[in-house]
Amino acid sequence: MSKPWLTSYDTGVLATVDVPGDSIPQVFKMIVEQYPDKLAIVFYGKQLTYRELLQQVDMLASSLSAMGIGKGDVVALYVLNSPQYIITYLAVLTAGAAVTPVSPVFTSHELKYQLQDSGARAILCQDILYDNLDKTGLKLDKVIVTGVEEYLPTVRKLLGKSMLKKFALEMNLPTPSIPKEKNICWFQELLKPAKVTVLPAQIDAQCDLASISYSGGTTGPPKGVMLSHAQLLSTAAMIHAYYPNSVKGQEVYPAYLPLYHAYGQMAVMVGGLLHAATLIVFTTPAIDDILDAVERYQATVFFGVPTMYEFLKEYDKTSRVNWRRFRLILCGADTLQERTITDWERRTGSHIIEGYGQTEGGGVSLGHPQNKPKMGSIGIPLPNITAAIADPDDPHRFLPVGEVGEIIVRGPNVMLGYWNKPEATAEVLVEINGERWLRTGDLGKMDKEGYFYFVDRKRDLIKFKGYSVFARDVEDVLYQHPQVKAAGVIGVPDPRVGQLIKANIVLQPEARGKVSEEEIIQFCTERLSFYKVPKIVEFRGELPKTDVGKVSRRELREEEEA
Repeated sequence: MSKPWLTSYDTGVLATVDVPGDSIPQVFKMIVEQYPDKLAIVFYGKQLTYRELLQQVDMLASSLSAMGIGKGDVVALYVLNSPQYIITYLAVLTAGAAVTPVSPVFTSHELKYQLQDSGARAILCQDILYDNLDKTGLKLDKVIVTGVEEYLPTVRKLLGKSMLKKFALEMNLPTPSIPKEKNICWFQELLKPAKVTVLPAQIDAQCDLASISYSGGTTGPPKGVMLSHAQLLSTAAMIHAYYPNSVKGQEVYPAYLPLYHAYGQMAVMVGGLLHAATLIVFTTPAIDDILDAVERYQATVFFGVPTMYEFLKEYDKTSRVNWRRFRLILCGADTLQERTITDWERRTGSHIIEGYGQTEGGGVSLGHPQNKPKMGSIGIPLPNITAAIADPDDPHRFLPVGEVGEIIVRGPNVMLGYWNKPEATAEVLVEINGERWLRTGDLGKMDKEGYFYFVDRKRDLIKFKGYSVFARDVEDVLYQHPQVKAAGVIGVPDPRVGQLIKANIVLQPEARGKVSEEEIIQFCTERLSFYKVPKIVEFRGELPKTDVGKVSRRELREEEEA
């Protein structure tokens, strides 16, 4: 098939790139050999070089192996961003096991589901989250407890307690009480093994699991996405090859995005460590702390989500940062509004580069070339990736330029499948002309130059009197209203017309109580076809959001059904 996007690649970017054939621990050790004294982690003043990081990884891996944790096992990571998270992630992989990252904001019910579904034998648990783990009633082989203050300098330990106290209050968590039981130990105890064993490399990078990352559960219960060492390495290699101005061994990444999320795990943590970057780790994303650290440590690459950029473009302290200095300013997890892009560029003089992907596709598959962005587009396929637009009802039929269909992708970073869910796997991984493709579930189109455009999620399509209405089309118009701060559009079942279009809106603070439903409907009537105009408008104080700040239409629909 033709690949028109190749002509839009930046100078020097190749269509295919080599991916290391080794495991993540092997590649990481090669990085340490090259950059032993480079700072790997900065954590509120505490610093670890790559050599020191590897030493702690090896000590913990030895302790895990002594416990019997190894190939075929799964270890859950139920902690906030911290050095412990990164050390344990690498140590588990070094021992031959796989990780399953868990959201620290999960309820005990959600936590229990993931632990049972993944078959986790052990867990790294934040001390303030222990009671939540205890409520599951599960007895894991090993519970490793850790506190954020373990890696804070002495003068910062009070800061650590303050951060956790704030998080605990927001989550309504009780003061932790850790019992003394045989299967419970503290993280620091495992960094003092009787003997540090040099573990043999017996990992098949192509087939052995590195991570079981759970999807958001937007269609049914969350599903465990199986990613091998090779698939995670592929994502890192493709990003670095696609943006060659990012220099190995010279980058500084603020790591404030949640590391349990695919974006933070794959692009920031794994991608950063395998590029010998310095990770400035934040337990809680306090915006002033992030901006101060960005300047203090002269960060060179910034990863964000739309809500972050929407906030920063209006924040008075944003101007303290020299954004023109950054080699890359990237956005993922959701699409940016054009208004946000133009406001950001006007405010900072810098450009945001959008990317697109799913956990199932290794986190990223498309992105804007640095020197040839297109407003409104989600970019073009990265090296080693092929993408197409297919008939949503028949993925074997590719659609022509400009026609809306389902975005499908193939490449070396596409998942092995869903953990213990062969039927769900068969629904999204399809063989077309002997090649394995991922059905993204997203509707989009491609232009003649190979740039792709996100239209909407298939499941967010609204049917009104036989017309197909994309929720995002309506939201895009709502965001043009100067007093609309946030919007989420859904279809509400109606026996007469199929679904009524409902706009859930958060107004700017100064407009609350002053803008009427009729004004919003009239605004849309002037800009949309009659069948796309919302029939119901609800003003709200806030909208439900996912863990990376996207408006959750799923939760809005569930509220309607309740």
